[in-house]
This record gives sequence, C-alpha cells and structure tokens, in this order.
Amino acid sequence: MTIIGYARVSTKDQDYDAQVEGLQAAGAETIFKEKESGAKSDRSELVEAISSLKQYDVLLVTRLDRLARSTADLLNTVEAIAEKRAYFKSLQEPWADTSTPQGRMITTVFAGIAQFERELILERTREGRERAMAAGRQFGRRPALSDAQEKEAIRLSDERGIDYAAQILNVSPSTIDRARAKAKKAS
Repeated sequence: MTIIGYARVSTKDQDYDAQVEGLQAAGAETIFKEKESGAKSDRSELVEAISSLKQYDVLLVTRLDRLARSTADLLNTVEAIAEKRAYFKSLQEPWADTSTPQGRMITTVFAGIAQFERELILERTREGRERAMAAGRQFGRRPALSDAQEKEAIRLSDERGIDYAAQILNVSPSTIDRARAKAKKAS
C-alpha cells in the first residue's frame, strides 16, 4: 500500500508548503502539487495522481476542499479512485476515509444525497420546460430558413442542384436536404 498525496492551492500567490509537510508527516511517498482553481474538475496533476494509483493505494489530501468544490465533484473523484481499487483519505476530516466501512458508508450517504439533488434539478427543469411549452415557448435553434425560403430552396435545388441552392441562400446543403425532406413528408 502506497500513500500518494495531493496538494492544491488556487492561485499562483499561494503556496502549498503546509499541505506538503502534513502529507509527508502522514506518510505520503509521492506528492502531486497543483496551482489550479478547485472549480476546475479536470486538473492535470489530480488526474495524474489518480492514474498512478494501484490496488490498495491511498490518495491523501489535507482537507476535502483541496480535492473538490462540490459534493458531485467529490463523489466523481472518489468513484474514480474506487475504480482503481484504491482508497481516499482526508487528514482534517477523519470520516472521509474509504478504507473503512464507516467511511464507505458516509460516502454512500453523500452519493445518495447528490443523486437526490440531481433528480430534483431534473424534475424542476422538466416541469419548467412543460410550463414554457404550454405557454407557447419554442426551444432550440431558430430555423435557418423561413417557410418562403424553404419553398425557394426546393425550387432552386430542383432547377440547379442542392449545392447551388445552398450557396444562394447562404446555408449548408444539409439544410436544403432537410427542407426537401420536410416538404416531401408534408405532401
């Protein structure tokens, strides 16, 4: 079992010396250091730290906020660590230790809460879309061509070809194809 440390600070002006000292005192053999915002989920040193994990290794941080800014980000990171069959520990939050049954249980509870939050957001979004649609709101991009332009596109493409019609109307040939398919379906 190897302990791999991860230290992060948000700005170039900050230093991670205290984190490194704490990680070394806790037995970290290798320490990945990063100066990146915690809001970024694709931090290169964190990705490398997780990639370096082998079965039963431990990724160690001084505090949870050094690893993640949100519950969802934390859970995604812990899941990536678990996929490597490794563990996660935080020095300041002793309950955040996936090598123990209690730590895994708490992580599972957090995962359940995060899933519940995601489902609530999806439900509210769906309800909002339904209300907006009932009020006549249309979603998606505006059509590239009006109905009159579609008729002209079909006429031009019949006479001179799809590429010519697309060039004249300043749209892609696939837009002309869709207009033709729409007209064919309507008739």
